[in-house]
Amino acid sequence: MNIAVIGDREALDVSGIWLSPGDQHLQAASNEGLVALDSSGQVVPAIAERWIVTDDGLSYIFRLRNSNWTNGEAITASDVRRMLQTRLRELEGTSLGLDLAKVVEVRAMTGRVIEVRLSGPMPQFLRLLAQPELGFASGRSGAGPMVVERDDTSSIVGLAMLPPESRGLPAREDWEDLTRPLAVRSLPASEAIDAFANGSVDLVLNGSITDFPMIELGPLSRGAVQVDPAIGLFGLIVRSDSGVLADTRRREALSMAIDREALIQPFGLGGWVSSTWIVPPEWFSSGTLAANRWPELSLEERRAVARQRIAAWGGGEAVIRVGLPDGPGGDLMFDALSSSWRQIGVTTQRVGIGEGGDLELRDRLARYSSPRWFLNQLNCTIALGLCSEEADALVRDSLALKDPESKELLLIEAHSILTDAEVFIPLGAPVRWSLVRGSVEGYQPNPWGLHPLSALAVSPN
Repeated sequence: MNIAVIGDREALDVSGIWLSPGDQHLQAASNEGLVALDSSGQVVPAIAERWIVTDDGLSYIFRLRNSNWTNGEAITASDVRRMLQTRLRELEGTSLGLDLAKVVEVRAMTGRVIEVRLSGPMPQFLRLLAQPELGFASGRSGAGPMVVERDDTSSIVGLAMLPPESRGLPAREDWEDLTRPLAVRSLPASEAIDAFANGSVDLVLNGSITDFPMIELGPLSRGAVQVDPAIGLFGLIVRSDSGVLADTRRREALSMAIDREALIQPFGLGGWVSSTWIVPPEWFSSGTLAANRWPELSLEERRAVARQRIAAWGGGEAVIRVGLPDGPGGDLMFDALSSSWRQIGVTTQRVGIGEGGDLELRDRLARYSSPRWFLNQLNCTIALGLCSEEADALVRDSLALKDPESKELLLIEAHSILTDAEVFIPLGAPVRWSLVRGSVEGYQPNPWGLHPLSALAVSPN
C-alpha cells in the first residue's frame, strides 16, 4: 500500500523530539512505547502487555512482553526506565513536557515490570504515554511492530511487519500472508492530492484546513474524503501587545467581531464546531462556561461594542498583521477575518507564519482530553506569544492535587486569567482530513489525528 502524509518534502525520520506528522506516524509504527493507540484512538497494549493502576491513581505498574529489539536483544524494564527518563529530560521546555509534569518517578521493579509514579491522579495518563514521542529504540533498533526499510536513493520509506514471536506474541506460520508492506512518503498537499487522484497513492493523511479547498479542484469522489472529529487548539496567538493590541479590551474587540460561522462556510465543512473559549465549555463541569463567551449579545451587538473600542483608540489607523499559512485555506481565512475586522474599523495585512505577525494562526491537535492540555499550549515557557505566569503557576499547583474538584477550580481560575488577558483568539476545533481509497482497510477517523500504520498493514480478507 502506498501512503502520503501531507507535509514538507523531506526525508522521514524517527529520531529526536521534534516530529513532523509524517515522523509521528513512522515513529508510532516502528518505535512503539509502553502503550499505543489503535485505529479508533483507544489505548491498547504495546511493549507492555498489561498494567494496573493503584486505587489512588498515583502509580501505573506495567508488565512488559517477553520481546526483543529488532537487533535480537531482550527488551528489559531497565531499558525502558532509562529511555523514558531520558525522553522526559529531552522534553523539558516543550508543551508535551508540561503535559508529562505529573511524572515524579520511573523505576524498574523486576526484569519485566516497570512502575511510573505521578504527583496526582491523571485519568488520561495512558493516552499521553501512547504519544509517538514516547516510543523507544535501542540504537537504531526500534521496538516494532513494524521495521523500517530504507533506500538512500529514495524519499519513500518502506515498512514491514515484524514476526509476532519477536514481539512476544504467539508464532504464526502464515503471518506473512496476513500482512502487506507499506510505502510511506511526505508530500506537499497539492502533490499528495494529485498522487491520490492518479492512483499512485492509496491513502493521504494529515490534511488540514489550509489545504482542504484543494480537494474540490481534483477528480475526487466525496466518499474518499474522511474528516477526523478532531480535538485541539485552533485560533490566533497574540504575539504583540503594542499599538492597537496594547489594551486587553481592544484585543477582546477583535475576538468579538469575528463571524466564526461565516469563516468556515466557504470550506463546506459540515459539523465544524466553533468556539469563543480557549478550553471548550464541555471540558469543564456543567455550567462553568456558557456555550458562547458573550451570550447576551448578538454578533451585530458585539461588533457595535468592538467598533466603539477601536474608535476610542487615539493611535491612528488600526492595522493588524495576521500570520497565516500559504494555501487556499489561508486565503479563505484571511478574507473572512479581514471582512469581520473591516466592519469595526481595523485594517488587516497578511504575512506568513513566522514573519512578524501581530496575530498568528495556532493549529494543534490535543494529546489527551483535559483542560490542562489547552492551558499548557499557552504556557510562558513555550514562548509563542503573550502569556500569564500567574495562570502557569495555578496549572503547576494543580499537579499535586488529588481531589478532582479542587484541581478543576485551579484550572478554571487559570483559564479565566488567560481569557481576561486576551492572549489567544479562539476560532473552533482544528480540521484534519484524509483521502481513503475504497480498498483500504484498517483506517478509522479519530479525534487525535494519528492513524496507526500497522493496522493498515493487515491484508484485507
